[in-house]
Amino acid sequence: MQFQNPQSVQLAMSVVAVTASRSRLGECPVWDAAQRVLYWVDILNHRVHRFDPETGGDRFFDVGDVVGPMAPAGDHRLLIAQRHTLAFLDTRTGAVTPVMTVETEAPGSRFNDGKCDSRGRFWLGSISQEPDAANLYRYDSDGSLQQMESGLTISNGLGWSPDERTFYLTDSAKGCIYAYDFDIDKGAIAHRRVLIDLSNEPFEPDGLTVDSEGCIWSAMWDGWCVMRFDPDGQQMMRLPLPVQRPTCPTFGGSSLADLYVTTASVGLSQQEVQDCIRSGDLFCISADVTGLPTHAFGVG
Repeated sequence: MQFQNPQSVQLAMSVVAVTASRSRLGECPVWDAAQRVLYWVDILNHRVHRFDPETGGDRFFDVGDVVGPMAPAGDHRLLIAQRHTLAFLDTRTGAVTPVMTVETEAPGSRFNDGKCDSRGRFWLGSISQEPDAANLYRYDSDGSLQQMESGLTISNGLGWSPDERTFYLTDSAKGCIYAYDFDIDKGAIAHRRVLIDLSNEPFEPDGLTVDSEGCIWSAMWDGWCVMRFDPDGQQMMRLPLPVQRPTCPTFGGSSLADLYVTTASVGLSQQEVQDCIRSGDLFCISADVTGLPTHAFGVG
């Protein structure tokens, strides 16, 4: 669906910076309901952060290389995707245990964004410096890795509709959010179509999350906002943020009504950083809708 930039409804929500992390490229927030904490990454500083809303504390593990998508994978353990490697991170000790290396990508590529479906399969995409050279993969608990899509450039925000019949995938470089038919039993996608077309806008869709009403929340890189779309791709709301480069939203908190948003400072000039001094911080918004639960790897 072509985005027509209609008059958007500005949400009357309080936007609060909950960390002063000043990350270079904050991304991939994941709510861990068992521990009641939010994990998120600073990709370029090689950090996996652990934010505790109860105490306000935010600490991080240096995992030694760029790090992107992740998923809970048992007690005190995360499955993380690094440059070309899948690994387990022990969140008590910080130990990283590699489990698989993927060297099928174009030079300069890396894993970028991903999450688990309700059957515990880890879907993750890559980013490439060459157009149409990135892919989408599915990693299963039996250790197998399958390529599910190709021809992407910046495989980004993904998610599922509440009824699990539709899969969403963003290609930031093309300014599009795609919808696919999804078969939950087979873990298969089919019939890709453009759901939201932002290709004529001066910003790009980045990470996304889906709420309990089936609406899509997408962070707009260089757009100073998070936007909400209905399941047909029509813009419903725009949530302004005090930073230029929001990267990814997710719902968390005890009732999944806290909308967390990661942000970035990478690539901004000194003047731009001064204009939005909280760039790279983690934000939290008390939403008037709830999100969907986080799914753990290997659990389904």
